[in-house]
Amino acid sequence: MRYTLLPLCLLFAAISGLAQGPVLWNIKAVLPNGTTLDVKAIDPSGRMLDVKALEEDDTHVMDVKALDNGTLLPIKVLASDDAMRPVKAITAKGEVLDVKAIAPDGRRLDVKGVARAGHLVHIKAIGDERALFAVKAISAEGLMRDVKGMDLSDEAERINGVAIDAHVKALPHPADHDGDPIWNVKCVQPDGHLLGIKAIDAAGTLHDIKALQANGDATVLDIRALVNGREVPVKVLATQESPMPVKAVLPDGTLLDVKAVAADGTRLPVTAVRRIGNIFDIKTLAPDGREMGVKAISPHGLFYDVKGVKLNATDTEGSVNGVAFRAHVKALPQP
Repeated sequence: MRYTLLPLCLLFAAISGLAQGPVLWNIKAVLPNGTTLDVKAIDPSGRMLDVKALEEDDTHVMDVKALDNGTLLPIKVLASDDAMRPVKAITAKGEVLDVKAIAPDGRRLDVKGVARAGHLVHIKAIGDERALFAVKAISAEGLMRDVKGMDLSDEAERINGVAIDAHVKALPHPADHDGDPIWNVKCVQPDGHLLGIKAIDAAGTLHDIKALQANGDATVLDIRALVNGREVPVKVLATQESPMPVKAVLPDGTLLDVKAVAADGTRLPVTAVRRIGNIFDIKTLAPDGREMGVKAISPHGLFYDVKGVKLNATDTEGSVNGVAFRAHVKALPQP
């Protein structure tokens, strides 16, 4: 048997690629004068832990974690009756660590969830006289993402025994939003022409699928089928199928197919074809296997990406109307 030796440069590249983890983005509070403050998690002994956003080949929804000697601690907005919700890191034992912005003179500024809009909790560092400073994820190349609390569940959640209100994530900044609460959902063909995306019931009736803005949240739009006057959730189902099915789920648990419909009546499947970090790529599959993008398009021509979003570490994200699902289907700003 003959063996081919890789050149040393390729061998080293292969080894480093295997060892490479997620790309780390810095988390900073941004002051009005354009300076930034480090954001740290602080353990009971006063030890300061770096807080980073983790890029895993997709920047639609990046995890925000505290780094503790190789261990990644989740950071969450805690459930609280306070008007401003505490933002904390949580250890595996359920201990909560303060998260603070550190001023040049050593002062520690609170980092809290200060307001809610739809699925988002706005996170700010709080300065003197209750001044609010934006908290951002900033890449080494100077790219920026908003740090927000993100809540997609209707049920109370706990992480390591601690009740939480929202997961802390880094998200693309919303486009200059035109205020339209209802967006169309379409498949974009290679020639730029669009196909409608529909939910189809057992009788073959086509029902519109739309992206809906929730309570002023211009970042995370709900994807819903409009069936007989009702808004029906659309989910990536928790099955072993590959690619993963995307379905609308009626109140009685009945599943409706989600398809792109061509002018000649051809119906093309809409599926989740792969997972990248917290995101599932949702595509329309052409007869030749080509993947076509699925987008939410505002009446004024803004485009958002339609994606599956998964926030929990468990295989199943939750259940709706008795049906287990792996990811929520949402429209997000394009990175």
